[in-house]
Amino acid sequence: MNTVKRLKGLNLPPWQKKSLPFLIKEYGPVIILAILLGTSLDLYFVDKKMYMFPIRPFPEVLSFNIAFTFVGLPILVLVYLMMMKKVTKWGKIGIIIFLSLLMPIFERFSELFGLFEHSVDWKHIYSFYGYLVFFSFIFLFYQLTNKEH
Repeated sequence: MNTVKRLKGLNLPPWQKKSLPFLIKEYGPVIILAILLGTSLDLYFVDKKMYMFPIRPFPEVLSFNIAFTFVGLPILVLVYLMMMKKVTKWGKIGIIIFLSLLMPIFERFSELFGLFEHSVDWKHIYSFYGYLVFFSFIFLFYQLTNKEH
């Protein structure tokens, strides 16, 4: 049987496996907030006919895409928060700006695949600013709810 030995010169702390209850306690409230914000914003903008989701689960019942709101967005927020824990203040600002710039690009691709449509009045810069506020607010809420970590 082969065993893996830790390098003696490596000054990294040992990797600690976190339990599911700990992860839920740390990230659960923020993910729930992200889902609630995402759902509320989608309902508002779909109702105002600023955008729509032509292809979505349960189109006869829901006007927004629950696949993104309940699966994609929580995964994105979880990865985002894990990255934010590992970088400096300037790194955090960089991540927020980078992700905010990336989201309009993802929107554009989802339009090309028929998953998303905007009204003629919509400008993708709205998404940049919206996600800039969203990611900043999510991280602020994470910090407020996890002061002891």
